[in-house]
Amino acid sequence: MTDQLAISTLTLQHRIPDDWAADPWAEVRPLIDGVDVLKAVHPEGMAASRRYWTGPAETWPLAATKEPRRVIITEPTCTAGCCGALYVTLRREGDRVIWDAWENTSNVAAVPADVCFDAAQYEAELARAAADHSWEEPVDTVARLLHQTLADSGWFERWGCVLTDVSPRREEPDMPEELTSPEGVDVSFREVQASGARARSYGYELFTTHDQPGEEQVRHLAARILADDPREAAELEGH
Repeated sequence: MTDQLAISTLTLQHRIPDDWAADPWAEVRPLIDGVDVLKAVHPEGMAASRRYWTGPAETWPLAATKEPRRVIITEPTCTAGCCGALYVTLRREGDRVIWDAWENTSNVAAVPADVCFDAAQYEAELARAAADHSWEEPVDTVARLLHQTLADSGWFERWGCVLTDVSPRREEPDMPEELTSPEGVDVSFREVQASGARARSYGYELFTTHDQPGEEQVRHLAARILADDPREAAELEGH
């Protein structure tokens, strides 16, 4: 019955959540005809993290193809298995994108109505959101550019390691200064596991400032990491 659905408009909105402990990046929240209809049925849910909106378009969380694909569209800050999540099935039918077969595992009675989008508008909005950095705070910009610099350098591979994550670290509101780390960027990497050996993981806790341009901070932070064997300067995680 999808031919009877009115054509809706998708808007993707970056939002840094109040509780970002589960993921420090912004969520990319879908609005349907300008309304956050997902919040009404799954108020505790967060949309897919900005970290997943990189790489090829077919890997983006809301990418729609001819083959139906069931995705988590919002989930809690704990786990879907703990407090439930909201699922939808995405598919492209000709010049339309359909969202249907909703499932809410936290409240089976609360699901949005099926939705139909114009495929051209839908795909253009996904591309716009993936390229949008206007939402970033300075720490996000530094984290993004530092990740790109480190990934492109091939430095960790030279030392038998692989870069696993670069994320912003935000100041926690309403927390005493002595109980929280200053704003900055966390870098994680691990050794490539050798046969019969346990791979070790390492991390840098880097600090950022609002006084320096982001590009300049990235140059200084990258230079520190790329100066020598990263395992010598980083902290061994899990110990």
